[in-house]
Amino acid sequence: MYECVPVPGCLGPVGHPLPLAPIPVAPIPVAGPQAVLWDMDGTLVDSEKLWDVSLAELARELGGELSAATREAMIGSNMADTLELMFAEVSRVPEPAALDRAHRWLTDRTRELFGDGLPWRPGAADALRAVRAAGLPTALVTSTHRELTEVALRSIGAQHFDVTVCGDEVARTKPAPDPYLRAAALLGVDPAGCVAVEDSPTGTAAAVAAGCTVLVVPCEVPVQPGERRVLRNSLVGVDADLLAALLPTA
Repeated sequence: MYECVPVPGCLGPVGHPLPLAPIPVAPIPVAGPQAVLWDMDGTLVDSEKLWDVSLAELARELGGELSAATREAMIGSNMADTLELMFAEVSRVPEPAALDRAHRWLTDRTRELFGDGLPWRPGAADALRAVRAAGLPTALVTSTHRELTEVALRSIGAQHFDVTVCGDEVARTKPAPDPYLRAAALLGVDPAGCVAVEDSPTGTAAAVAAGCTVLVVPCEVPVQPGERRVLRNSLVGVDADLLAALLPTA
């Protein structure tokens, strides 16, 4: 945004003030959410399809195949729960050393896939820019570990977020409220005044448990209507005013 102001003491060739000079003016935050807390996989970027590839390959590496039902159960979960589901699927004993090897294999393969770039979900890039332009504090709240999140942020843009909270930085990750509570604490805001943006039942449960209002845009699996959640087909047209309207009125 720009505001035109006269430049003091500067006159034109016939004694008239010079034309008004545009100077940048910081955006004024709109009335609305205290902060917007964004999920990543399936919400901002269509990374679940890349996880489909790496998880299916890991299952074959472990000597089995990944069923559609088990893959669906993994959506929105953390690494530990995902590997537990994986080992049960391929009938392998989840010994610590084997879990560590699988964790490293999955992280390395997924990092390769993320490194090729992540496709945006419809409307996500514009929604991020609109919220940022409105001056609202923002956080990225993801179950993905920091190592992979940093790769994803090369596509998404770290400049869109004041803070990021990853799955390996909290004692309990989604569906527990811890990631959203941590994000709100880092921003210095009340979770009850925040809007979280999610795509999965697991992430929605976490945000609701933290006290947030949740804008839900389902991606791979349906999310049922419920407490403090508003369902939408896409992020197209989402801006600060729309998010403000989601908050309960006193």
